[in-house]
Amino acid sequence: MTVDNWQDRIQVQTADFSIDEEYQRLSANNAEDGAVVFFVGRVRDRNLGDQVSLLELEHYPGMTEKALQGIVDDARCRWQLGRVSVVHRVGTMNVEEQIVFVGVSSAHRGNAFEAAEYIMDYLKSRAPFWKKERILNAAGDVQEERWVDARDSDAAALERWV
Repeated sequence: MTVDNWQDRIQVQTADFSIDEEYQRLSANNAEDGAVVFFVGRVRDRNLGDQVSLLELEHYPGMTEKALQGIVDDARCRWQLGRVSVVHRVGTMNVEEQIVFVGVSSAHRGNAFEAAEYIMDYLKSRAPFWKKERILNAAGDVQEERWVDARDSDAAALERWV
């Protein structure tokens, strides 16, 4: 399930995405929106003090897109927004690869910044994705694979939106 209409684009995919294409979509044909804000998340090489060699993301097709649309709908209830794009990758990704794009257009920058942060905070804590990291030892050999639990800091970030 993919949502792609003139207002919202919600896409869960294995392929990489183009920041330029997402930006162009957010800013196209809407002279009312003076602000476009976006965030791009990438695979880090370290987590919890360990060296990460790759990240695997799993999800439930259909359920994930519905949850992401709910987050976007909630943001639309709070702020006046033009277009919204949420693109999230799943599958296996190497260090430095892009994982997520969250972009928002709005008439004013305050709405765009806050809505983008809100969407990202809820996506990080409430969207049904499961992360597994491959960890390396000091010699650069695969040491283990581990599932990544939600962080307390991510849950705390939601508190400001309540």
